[in-house]
Amino acid sequence: MKQRLERAEQALRDGKATRGDTFYPHFHLAPPAGWMNDPNGLIYHQGRYHAFYQHHPFSENWGPMHWGHATSQDMVNWQHQPVALAPGDEYDRDGCFSGSAVDDNGVLSLIYTGHVWLSGEGNDSAIREVQCLATSEDGIHFTKQGVVLTPPDNIMHFRDPKVWRELGYWWMVIGARDEHDCGQVLLYKGDSLREWTLDRVLAKADDNTGYMWECPDFFPLGEERILMCSPQGIKAQGYDYRNLFQSGCLRGTWQPGQDFEVLEGFTELDHGHDFYAPQSFTAADGRRVVIAWMDMWESVMPSKAQGWAGCMTLPRELTLRDGNVCMVPVDEVRTLRRDHHPLLPHVIRNSVEQITDNAQAIEIIAQWDLSASDAQSFGIKLGDGVCVFADAQAQRLCLRRDFPEYGINDHRSVALAADKPLEMRIFIDRSSVEVFVNQGDATLSSRIYPQPDQRALSFFAEKGEAVLVQSEYWTLSAG
Repeated sequence: MKQRLERAEQALRDGKATRGDTFYPHFHLAPPAGWMNDPNGLIYHQGRYHAFYQHHPFSENWGPMHWGHATSQDMVNWQHQPVALAPGDEYDRDGCFSGSAVDDNGVLSLIYTGHVWLSGEGNDSAIREVQCLATSEDGIHFTKQGVVLTPPDNIMHFRDPKVWRELGYWWMVIGARDEHDCGQVLLYKGDSLREWTLDRVLAKADDNTGYMWECPDFFPLGEERILMCSPQGIKAQGYDYRNLFQSGCLRGTWQPGQDFEVLEGFTELDHGHDFYAPQSFTAADGRRVVIAWMDMWESVMPSKAQGWAGCMTLPRELTLRDGNVCMVPVDEVRTLRRDHHPLLPHVIRNSVEQITDNAQAIEIIAQWDLSASDAQSFGIKLGDGVCVFADAQAQRLCLRRDFPEYGINDHRSVALAADKPLEMRIFIDRSSVEVFVNQGDATLSSRIYPQPDQRALSFFAEKGEAVLVQSEYWTLSAG
């Protein structure tokens, strides 16, 4: 694997030297060059955070999957490390697919899916997927240990292991697709990372929850257990499930040796255009934190023209509140704040009010009094391409994108809560916007592509007035 890793590193050096930065993020984790998708192996280990990710270092397009690697002291400022895994062995010839990381008696250990195409690249009807192990003594350089688990009979799609330790055993959930094209999550029990026994089918899809459940994650939250996964094949229903593939969770209860008792079925975690393959980990102080790929399969990716594609969301703390899984940025993102600009409460009436003419990296908080506002729509605009606004007639908060030069013109939305003020906490980077509604009641995460001269940030109200109760913003900078 050493020579393959050296070739990958050389490709990244060459790619970074020519990478364009028009859309390259100021404060989100993105690849040095090349392609990035699913986060893998998120872990706090021996005093620092590790984020691995699906990576093709040789081009801006998806290709044979490597594991990229970055480390951080605070989940916010990331340092790129050498590529951790490269495909090419008999069992992972065509890709080191997604997986997870654990601490095995002090040894940082990666459990990942080895992928092989049996009938041509991209032909999902004939593949072999097995679970593999790699270990490291220094947390940077990894040695492959080979295959540790093969699929059950009649299962071909068998990937994305998430492993944890509980009550003296190792446990693993794996995404699968059965012979009836029904998505499911399989649960395994292990005496070691090399010895596994199928415990049970933990959960499976119903008629409209997908043909494949990717990237499962299973963890405690409050008094419940959360099964997080990314189903493929859910059909759109009204305002829900509008993306090609979805990511969300099931709430329930579980004890080792028992079935997962579902209290609430699959619910989307984020309602923006770009949120997939979330993976959780435990922060140093015990918080449950999640990071997702902030892109979507088959979407337009203008950054490819500049030699790179893909980035991650901000790390988000998960909590359970009133029966809902809520997400807010981890407190550490406050360290990104630089210049502070408080804004006076006032009424905006049939007008557009510019806040700043160059919102490159901004956090803005705005609280609106819905009961005192009668505008048909009101909110925040970024140039002519992005609008986050309350639609009074539909009673929804909308995120609209309009970049005709890239063929992008669409929107996503969530229901407005009529019985409380509307608080928007919005993070804007060069090519992304993340909206947190009412301290995490809902989130919308989307990639955006404004040109440098199209980054004026404004409040607006149309056909009436909007009451802005409180607002402030900060410029942001990593490092």
